[in-house]
Amino acid sequence: MNQLINFDEKNKVFHLHNNQISYLLSIEDGNTLAHLYFGKAIREYHGGLRYPRLDRGFSGNLPGSLDRTFSKDSLPQEYSCAGEMDFRTPATIVRQKDGSNATFLTYESYKIVQGKPNLEGLPHSWVKNKEEAATLIITLKDKYGDLKFDLLYTIYRDRPIIVRSVKVRNTGKDTLNLEKVSSMQMDFVDRNFDMITLPGAHAHERHMQRTRVNQGIHVYSSIRGTSSHPMNPFVALVDKDTTEFAGDAYGFAFVYSGNHKFEIEKDPYSQTRVVIGINDYNFNWELQAKDSFQTPEVIMAYSDNGLNKMSQAFHSLIHDRIIRSKYKDQVRPILVNNWEATYFDFTEEKLKPIVDDAKDMGIEMFVLDDGWFGHRDDDNSSLGDWAVFKKKFPNGLDHFADYVHQQGLKFGLWFEPEMISVDSNLYKKHPDYLMHVPGRKPSPARNQYVLDLGREEVRNNIFEQMKKILDSGKIDYIKWDMNRHLSDVYEADLPANRQGEVYHRYVLGLYDLLEKIVDRYPDLLIEGCSGGGGRFDAGMAYYNPQIWASDDSDAIDRLSIQYGTSLVYPQSMMTSHVSVSPNEQNGRITPFKTRGIVAMWGDLGYELDLTKMNEKDRQSVKEQVKEYKKIRKVTQYGTFYRLKNAQTSNQCAWETVSRDKNEVVLSVVKVMASAQPDFTKPKLVGLDPNKPYEDQASHKVYGGDELMNLGIYDPIEHGDFKAYMYHFKAVK
Repeated sequence: MNQLINFDEKNKVFHLHNNQISYLLSIEDGNTLAHLYFGKAIREYHGGLRYPRLDRGFSGNLPGSLDRTFSKDSLPQEYSCAGEMDFRTPATIVRQKDGSNATFLTYESYKIVQGKPNLEGLPHSWVKNKEEAATLIITLKDKYGDLKFDLLYTIYRDRPIIVRSVKVRNTGKDTLNLEKVSSMQMDFVDRNFDMITLPGAHAHERHMQRTRVNQGIHVYSSIRGTSSHPMNPFVALVDKDTTEFAGDAYGFAFVYSGNHKFEIEKDPYSQTRVVIGINDYNFNWELQAKDSFQTPEVIMAYSDNGLNKMSQAFHSLIHDRIIRSKYKDQVRPILVNNWEATYFDFTEEKLKPIVDDAKDMGIEMFVLDDGWFGHRDDDNSSLGDWAVFKKKFPNGLDHFADYVHQQGLKFGLWFEPEMISVDSNLYKKHPDYLMHVPGRKPSPARNQYVLDLGREEVRNNIFEQMKKILDSGKIDYIKWDMNRHLSDVYEADLPANRQGEVYHRYVLGLYDLLEKIVDRYPDLLIEGCSGGGGRFDAGMAYYNPQIWASDDSDAIDRLSIQYGTSLVYPQSMMTSHVSVSPNEQNGRITPFKTRGIVAMWGDLGYELDLTKMNEKDRQSVKEQVKEYKKIRKVTQYGTFYRLKNAQTSNQCAWETVSRDKNEVVLSVVKVMASAQPDFTKPKLVGLDPNKPYEDQASHKVYGGDELMNLGIYDPIEHGDFKAYMYHFKAVK
């Protein structure tokens, strides 16, 4: 089998390569690790990218050297640090014992291992067998100290993907402090990029934003303790002419669910540096002698054919090699959630008619949302008390779960394990579990507070409570929610000089708790949520194969939210529900058909009171459920394409093609009507041009080449927010 990584001893060049990509780095003067190239595959490198020598004014040189033409301040590097006379954004800052931040990283050694090492305590990509990937580990050493940085690069054999992370090792006797430790750095030469990011807000997540990379430093980050609604942990660098189907695209996704920081700097010489890692805001990690620190991973994807190919690389890796759930390849159940139907006002008897209607309509799972525990009749109490509210379930939760199962439905349950209410038994017994700064009154949000998950005893308490509910074996699914961000950041069992570790220790604690749940209940389907899409990241995908994309369930708003989400995350991760009209978030009135088609983009569910629907809408649910069961294997697991963007046009169009190209689903939404409408005709992509395809509704047959080159006209229909879905199958 062909080698994936080669080292040219003579020229000191590393070449990571497969049939799609090449990644080149070299050892330069002063044992400096330099970046050469990342992009389309080349067969062999012959040394044409040795960095030109030039005396750059005010760019210093190597210690003790009189050669003015070589400077770390202008060299494209693989990993830089403060204190080495590189005045650009550093990848790491280390506070030495003497108080200086003087670190000087030099190449020491390398090794190549087959497969990919796992990261202890962190979510990570993985391999099924060692032949599918190889990992290069390059060790850099502080020239004047006892600190080592292991740079990990994994290349997969059949993917345009490089996965990077860093392990820092203190090999000396003195305690050091990591004030910044990024997971990767990459320097590009002679590239004029646009940046694509996914900013947003609660109920307005992941709206695609494209801006020019101009000289200076651009920062995209979160300091909320989570990956956050305002800025998803992703950035792409693309050529100015890159589209969905053409041009270079470099995508970077962070496999982490806490504070992140993406720094894009264009220097005075038009070189672009990318630095990605844990946000250094309020970060200070004490690295004691002989200890190590492992950073989270960054997934780097390259496409030479536009954004869709980049996205497909992310989709494939996240689905195939990050998600571990037994449900990763199973069609996801159609559910109804009682939240917008009842909010906190429910009892077992009030819920049963919703279950009965769900059965009648072909829905497969009932999810009991917030309000089933403690004494919770509103959002002011009981978080942290994961015991059944007897007033609502006098016969116990198992009794109701049995009823749901008897109707042929699965049963799901809502939890918010990371939070605590002051009005709770947990707080009365353990007020110190609430994260707070001693001597200061903590700030509430939604009248709730954060548990100090960095502490093992706190995690164990919540785990034991959840066990008492989940050990019954009657819970098929849980929705894991988080409805506020971190404040009053302090960990009670850490000394004052280590409080800079709290944000990261919280995330590690969360991962530890999730790992215990996943390990004990492998048959449990877990859906992530954080006020909707506030923690929609590849790190959570390691534990949650699906995530609630947004608390905004309006179909038209969801077009932009789901479009942006699809830049990185596979459609099977994205849950999307049909809700009432007028919509409860924005008041918009949208046709039931449109709400269904948009929700079928991902994992379909219903967020409304089935018992209050008129007969027409009830029939529509039955038809949608029936249709979705026909197509969901394709829509959830096929190859996904974005065709039209509602942020930049009056339409949104998307398409999913089965792996064998025998089945395709095309969806189109027209946003606003016009008295003189344009004629529009989406052109399909990704089909077999030599196969005939039959429209399953009209039974008309088209050639694959016709559908891709000619397209088909959209219907002309009066009214805003009209949607159309086409289902084609190849004719044998």
